Amino acid sequence: MITIAIANQKGGVGKTTTAINIATALAATGWKVLLVDLDPQGNASTGIGLNAADRGRSSYDLLIDGAGVAECAVPTRIPGLDIIPATVDLSGAEVELVSVDDRTGRLRAALSADKVHEICLIDCPPSLGLLTLNALSAADSLMVPLQCEFFALEGLSQLLQTVERVQERFNPDLGIIGIVLTMYDRRNRLTDQVADDVRSCLRDLVFEAVIPRNVRLSEAPSHGLPALIYDHACTGSQAYMKLARELIARLPERRKAA
Repeated sequence: MITIAIANQKGGVGKTTTAINIATALAATGWKVLLVDLDPQGNASTGIGLNAADRGRSSYDLLIDGAGVAECAVPTRIPGLDIIPATVDLSGAEVELVSVDDRTGRLRAALSADKVHEICLIDCPPSLGLLTLNALSAADSLMVPLQCEFFALEGLSQLLQTVERVQERFNPDLGIIGIVLTMYDRRNRLTDQVADDVRSCLRDLVFEAVIPRNVRLSEAPSHGLPALIYDHACTGSQAYMKLARELIARLPERRKAA
């Protein structure tokens, strides 16, 4: 299984929206997809249409109680897409993980036993704590949503330093599969400047697809639907479909043909 963590310690940059829509696009093209909601806020679970009452075992059980993927994964209304939801219990996991063995490798151990799914996307919390470290230790690759604002560049530098430390101590195979520019507003001159600066520094690491500010992307989670289903034709959905195609082109050849 190919595992991709979607992370940025800065909140509100489009991590969850990216996770939901990329997972939907991959499932639509024939992948068997697992989406892991590792954010205590549980926004990915809500945005995919999973009510709190329908969340039995969760990513908390995966990390703390040693539950397996098969016990925690829940089918979504999207064929080929399962989710391991997050519940409020996850908010205490950071503290509980401090005292357990292999505290940064719990998620890796759980996911390594999954023989059902072909690709796993992990929606990380907006922090660089033990939950995110578990995701980075478990992942083959990291995707970084980056908001087109000045302060986002400072946060990116900190995240890249964390990736280097994870590579040195926990996961030498971790690589960055790409940076995706989000919340792009062509009316704002600063947006273009930030995008140009990121591309000049990171070059081919930055995806060509750019996710615009789009009302339909914001509306979709309140209906429990990915934007790709809520409004397939909106500019945000079209951008995510382009991003999914780029992502697939960067993946290793490790799956059966659809």
